[in-house]
Amino acid sequence: MKTYLDCIPCFFRQLLSAARIANISARDQKKILDKFAQILPDIPLSYSPPEIAHIAYGILPEISGKKDPYNRIRRKSNEIALSFLPQLKKKIEGTKDKLLKCVELAILGNVIDFGVRDDLNLRSEIKKILNTDNYKKSIFHYSEFKRVLKKSDFILYLADNAGEIVFDRILLEEMKNTYPQKKIYYVVKSEPIINDALLDDAYRVGINMFAYVMTNGSNAPGTIISLCSKEFKGIYKKADMIISKGQGNFESLSRSTKDIFFMFMVKCSVVAKHIGCNISDLVLLYNKKRR
Repeated sequence: MKTYLDCIPCFFRQLLSAARIANISARDQKKILDKFAQILPDIPLSYSPPEIAHIAYGILPEISGKKDPYNRIRRKSNEIALSFLPQLKKKIEGTKDKLLKCVELAILGNVIDFGVRDDLNLRSEIKKILNTDNYKKSIFHYSEFKRVLKKSDFILYLADNAGEIVFDRILLEEMKNTYPQKKIYYVVKSEPIINDALLDDAYRVGINMFAYVMTNGSNAPGTIISLCSKEFKGIYKKADMIISKGQGNFESLSRSTKDIFFMFMVKCSVVAKHIGCNISDLVLLYNKKRR
């Protein structure tokens, strides 16, 4: 997905939010915004939003000296989401199609995104998830998801945010219980970027009980293949099925030549218009490439 003009104010908003979370002076906050404004004219709109965001967020540690301002937020997100795990599992019990409910919950967990909302009340959002079964779905290729999952032996699952990964765990557990022979790789970022999940987060919430956990070798807020490790690229190429969580992964991989299931909650008008849906819709989009 290319970057649209409406994305540009959002880059500045996100960068300012991150600078404030890093608790640096107003003077340094302005320095960060000024530097991004200086380099922005040389960045083509053909870049995906995560490619530009990667450049923008790279300015923050240069000026502030703080490489991981979201560390506390990530840890707290995991703790809160884990505290609701028994209730989330109970929500699955008795449903006619457990896999479907797990997919829905995994996508609903994508609401945990501090790059989009720095005022997110995580407990309140999870309680909303627990108390509703009416989800807005404009694009939901579940029958294809179920079919491809059944026939695939090697599955690559691209993670998004800390806290949200607890919801991924529920889906991974159901996948592993149904198909114990399948090999599942769960991929997180190698270094801090916003509240994206890292190795420690994945182990902290127990993802390793249901999948092999690895990093993609990058700290971009999405999956930019050119920035990823050789190990990840090899697995990405070989995977029978790719499950991609989050809007950033969609933005960076929608032009990929691989067949990918994108799972995310629509959080901005640009993406909503790009794929033809509404903000807050749950999306399960099978981006199948013609050959």
